[in-house]
Amino acid sequence: MKLQLEDVDDLCTGAAFLGAGGGGDPYIGGLMVKQELLAGREIEIIDPDDLAPDTLVIPSAMMGAPTVLLEKIPSGEEPVRALRAVEHALGRKADATMPTEVGGINSTIPLFVGARLGIPVVDADGQGRAFPEIQMETFAIEGVSGTPMAIADEKGDCALIETDDHHRMEWIARGITIRMGGTAYWAAYPMTGTEVKRASVKHTLSLARQIGRIIRTSRHDKLDPFEELERFIATTSYGRAKRIFSGKITDLDRQTSRGFTLGSVTISPDNGRSAPCIIDFQNENLSAKADGKVLALVPDIITVLDAETAVPITNETLRYGQRVAVMAVGVPPIMRSPAALKQFGPQAFGLSETYVSLAD
Repeated sequence: MKLQLEDVDDLCTGAAFLGAGGGGDPYIGGLMVKQELLAGREIEIIDPDDLAPDTLVIPSAMMGAPTVLLEKIPSGEEPVRALRAVEHALGRKADATMPTEVGGINSTIPLFVGARLGIPVVDADGQGRAFPEIQMETFAIEGVSGTPMAIADEKGDCALIETDDHHRMEWIARGITIRMGGTAYWAAYPMTGTEVKRASVKHTLSLARQIGRIIRTSRHDKLDPFEELERFIATTSYGRAKRIFSGKITDLDRQTSRGFTLGSVTISPDNGRSAPCIIDFQNENLSAKADGKVLALVPDIITVLDAETAVPITNETLRYGQRVAVMAVGVPPIMRSPAALKQFGPQAFGLSETYVSLAD
């Protein structure tokens, strides 16, 4: 499938929806992708099931605090430089790239890299949403080595990381990212076509594009976008989506620390009589609670949407007074295994609550 210019906005909207409030605002990445298409470059998106066993796929992405991304706009050379550094370390050119996460700007960075380097982009990722740390990947759970990993900034600096421990890879890369100004661009988890088929969440770029299209066309056709989203997601491997709260943002605690956007948002209910919903986040939304009751919990997706349009609102663009609806979305089975929950379930974030899947 060749990505068309008219697909980009839908894909970005869907990526913001799947990003659970994080992943970085995809608007910036969308502009980068549009610029490549307008320059006459092509972006081919390929099915992971069609990959040859020995195909070399090198994923590419951004890491850091999404709040910093609002002011520290990428030039576009950073992720290309990182991927080239991994190629050099491996002694082999990449046959394709792919997202490490489908949420936010990281759905679009590989599209830009693919356009710039003339290589296809695999319709899959390693998270099925967005998570804040780079060991939180289905790639890692399925035994794919994270390194060699390269990380680059806008100044032309590039660092190569070699370690056999995914958590140390995150720890080292996070420190480099902080010193690169709070955001940086990386390539890692080089893998074969066989490994992509085993270790990825498949067809998530297509999913993001379809979600964005539903949000756009529902408004045009005067349909309820929330109902349309619930209906569509029930047909996918994500299993279920539902509105869990609606109201007005009445408090927002947000700070940039340790290379993340950390904080919470309080949403007071429309009826003014019940308890508010409090959503805690580390880049991405981790839990939604009201009156001490858990409404949704990571790894399920918690996404905040405009109450009228259902357009997703990323955490760095939340504002006091916005009227919003909160949706929870289940995740595919590969993201709910015991190994997956150990890697990116509630306890991985220091939460004490027990995860109960929305999809069950």
